[in-house]
Amino acid sequence: MVQADNIYRRNPETLNNIYVKSTTGMAPITQFITLTKVYGPQNISRFNMYNAISVTGNAADGYSSGQAIQAIEEVAEQTLSADYSYEFAGLTRDEETSSGNTSIIFILCILFVYLLLNAQYESYILPWTVILSVPFGLAGSFIFAHMMGITNNIYLQIALIMLIGLPCKNAILIVEFALERRIAGHSIIWAAVRGAEARLRPILMTSLALVIGLLPLMFAHGVGANGNNALGTGTIGGMFIGMICQIFIVPAFFIIFQYLQEKVKPIRFKKKKTFRKVNEYEKKRFSISSF
Repeated sequence: MVQADNIYRRNPETLNNIYVKSTTGMAPITQFITLTKVYGPQNISRFNMYNAISVTGNAADGYSSGQAIQAIEEVAEQTLSADYSYEFAGLTRDEETSSGNTSIIFILCILFVYLLLNAQYESYILPWTVILSVPFGLAGSFIFAHMMGITNNIYLQIALIMLIGLPCKNAILIVEFALERRIAGHSIIWAAVRGAEARLRPILMTSLALVIGLLPLMFAHGVGANGNNALGTGTIGGMFIGMICQIFIVPAFFIIFQYLQEKVKPIRFKKKKTFRKVNEYEKKRFSISSF
């Protein structure tokens, strides 16, 4: 690497003043090189050791980043010759490589919830009451996202995965209380109604508290607002719509799947207290109060 002042590199002839060591002594560098004027770019960009140019773009309004990636792939396949190729960089590269993982994660979450409910209810049929209530919360997320003009991005997908657990909590409690009343001797329909009635107020309180708490995230501004808006909108929509639907849907599902469960394995009711013990208790209470 040779360095020189401006006056020593104004024209090609100034290279005669630069000497290099050879076998016969010091020789001008012009004896070993030939200068040729060539026109080219001032800077050459490379990507993976290949000459490359950078293209930056954003998805149009109403389209997600995934749709924009798909459009680029289709156009490149139709127009680029065999001598050219393309690669994504930055966040787009990460999104392209991880886009297929979202569905796998979603399926695994559903599977784990189903297996845990199998252990809790000791049944392979009754957990479907909870699992089938999840799509109503997911539908609420997409409804609110469409109303707010939010695309299906990674933040909305995180909200969808969260909604596997949040609405399931309400459905699990309804099923648990309904199952207890069924074991106590109520009919399937009456047990489902009483279970939903017992959990109505707690479900409304906890769900509305979460919805109200996420409103600042839904209407966030400033740095990171897009991600906060998508995450808050998806969660609020799923919880609000899921809360309303679960109050009516979960008892109906419980009636169907509990009926099928009892066809496979008859239920064992709890033993009731004998009338003799109850009557003795009533007599003692009456005699004490009379005294």
